[in-house]
Amino acid sequence: MGNQVSDSPFHLQGSKMDLLSGLNPEQRAAVELPARSALILAGAGSGKTRVLTTRIAYLISNGLVSPSGVLAVTFTNKASKEMQARLSAMLPINTRSMWIGTFHGLCNRLLRAHYREANLPQTFQILDSSDQQSAIKRVMKALNVDDEKYPPRELQNFIGRNKEQGLRAHEVEAYDPYTRRKIEVFAAYDEQCQREGVVDFSELLLRCYELLSRNQQLREHYQERFKHILVDEFQDTNPLQYRWLKLLAGQSNALFAVGDDDQSIYAFRGANVGNMQELLRDFHVENVIKLEQNYRSHGNILDAANALISRNRNRLGKELWTAEHKGEPLRVYEAPTDMDEARFIADEVRHLHREGVALSEMAVLYRSNAQSRALEHALVAAGVSYRVYGGQRFYERQEIKHALAYLRLLVNQDDDNSLLRVINFPTRGIGARSIEQLQESAKQYNTTLFDAAARMGGKVTGFVGLIEEMRSATANLPLPEIVDHVLAHSGLMANYQNETGAKKHEAQERIDNLNELLNAATLFVHENEDDSLVAFLTHATLEAGEHQAEAGSDALHLMTVHAAKGLEFHSVFISGLEEGLFPHQNSQNEDGGLDEERRLMYVALTRARRRLYLTFAQSRMLHGQVNYNMMSSFLRELPDELLQWLSPRLTQRTPSAFRAYSPPAAGSTKLPPAPPAPVKEGAWRIGQRVFHQKFGEGTITGLEGNGTEGRVQVNFKHAGSKWLALEYAKLTSA
Repeated sequence: MGNQVSDSPFHLQGSKMDLLSGLNPEQRAAVELPARSALILAGAGSGKTRVLTTRIAYLISNGLVSPSGVLAVTFTNKASKEMQARLSAMLPINTRSMWIGTFHGLCNRLLRAHYREANLPQTFQILDSSDQQSAIKRVMKALNVDDEKYPPRELQNFIGRNKEQGLRAHEVEAYDPYTRRKIEVFAAYDEQCQREGVVDFSELLLRCYELLSRNQQLREHYQERFKHILVDEFQDTNPLQYRWLKLLAGQSNALFAVGDDDQSIYAFRGANVGNMQELLRDFHVENVIKLEQNYRSHGNILDAANALISRNRNRLGKELWTAEHKGEPLRVYEAPTDMDEARFIADEVRHLHREGVALSEMAVLYRSNAQSRALEHALVAAGVSYRVYGGQRFYERQEIKHALAYLRLLVNQDDDNSLLRVINFPTRGIGARSIEQLQESAKQYNTTLFDAAARMGGKVTGFVGLIEEMRSATANLPLPEIVDHVLAHSGLMANYQNETGAKKHEAQERIDNLNELLNAATLFVHENEDDSLVAFLTHATLEAGEHQAEAGSDALHLMTVHAAKGLEFHSVFISGLEEGLFPHQNSQNEDGGLDEERRLMYVALTRARRRLYLTFAQSRMLHGQVNYNMMSSFLRELPDELLQWLSPRLTQRTPSAFRAYSPPAAGSTKLPPAPPAPVKEGAWRIGQRVFHQKFGEGTITGLEGNGTEGRVQVNFKHAGSKWLALEYAKLTSA
């Protein structure tokens, strides 16, 4: 089966053994599989990229297929370029002409070749996210759609989500008048794009799928051409991507899928781990090869990862192992607070660096981007150069810069840069023409933009009123309450809370970051004598400019666990291992959510080659309040014999077992302090109804500590059960 080209110049004598040398038995079996569909279950660090590229080289060099008869699909441009580079090193061929690329890249290539059949102009353009949103706004204006009731980004998500499910506007079910209106915008948007000869990213795949579905001649042409279809990271495919692959594979082509169901962590992007099970059924796959030998990590790390992931349901199942020794135990550290956790990590990083481990060979992983703020603060204080991988440093993030711009306008209305940043964010109907007129007016009268805006009238003057109202309302408030007020009344928080669909995950991270800014303000008050807003803004600016790691310089990596997939480091710190944080609290409400969180933890564990730290904090600042946390259930799922505790461990770890602890200096005989004594009677009592400004009404269910150490457990009507420090909680009797 396949394009037999035995007389091809790519049939290289003696190349077979060169290609297969160094492969382990399972890798070699995968490379030498007959021309039938197969699933290669490739564990972390098992050499899947090598297997995939060697498979292509093996097919070509042995005359089983020509280079033009291979279709190889990756999920990133970086992965496709790496595959081409490896193939170029293996074979004397020009890989640029081969069909190797991402789903979007390959669909774009096919549509360019058949633009007439796809009903597109030859020079069709691709809209990026920003251009697409602008196009949707034009449609909304033409249809007189209220952009407050139907935020443009929500409509953008609605359109993209349905396209990724393979649905056109007329195929979407209208559950109610609200959805029906969104469908109208969807249909009008598609008509506008068709008129203007443009496509968005989701359209590339859907248009290509539709073209192949309805055009039998074209479909059969490509089915005849691509006898071997190879897919990397198959566990990350969404439903439409899998349908596209099935269409190209037809009844007889070989679909060689490489993936790991234990590393499927992108459900929020539409990835469907169930595609792996469907592949086995749809293609009657008899060849499932498990790549279980790991070439990255020491044995203890792999044993911990295996023990954790074994608790997941519906796995295809595999067990990672290594020919290397067991290595060091996993180091576990329990800190009193999130700032203590961050300082511990900074100190350990410096210690490892002194021992000779490059900063670039270390990574700190966290579940939520907002956690980086405390870490960045500690690293700046410790003088450790760092780089946020796949994201921005805390004070450079869009939503933080927006919030700081509002805060700067409270203390300095002459700050034109800050005004321009937020005058129409969140959107309040102040367009580019209005801003041009504002700038012309300021220039004409030689005034600041703020003064000019006060004279313009309409929505521009309304913005001035908003700033003045916030300035007046916060005049006598402490710093954390100023930040809290601005986040609420500027509309920033509500702007992200209104996101739905595919952008909801990103919006939640922005909300978490804004809440972390409130935490930063609260911490600033406790650490500085001058706790004014001006001092805090100065601090934010200085911290943003500190220790910028230059490109190519040695720097510690900070990143989310999602961003860490595919990477590896000598030493890894997994921070914030607390219930509600990792696993994330949202996972409790989603079907299969805890399994996905466990896969995410599995990915985090398997990033480390030699040393792995697992850290968590007894208390963490949340919404400007101290919250007390339980140790992550994922830590309890790891075998005790694999762990080395760097802090004293209690046999029962619950919030009521809270105690403060600082590691003693070397040679010290100082013991950790005992847990705080119970709260004295008379102050608060169990069963008492109380009120909290943010969480509302609740009932006290637990008491502990006294003085500055005192805390209460309150079961709030709408916010659930929380432990609060009495020093900061400001509870009142209800």
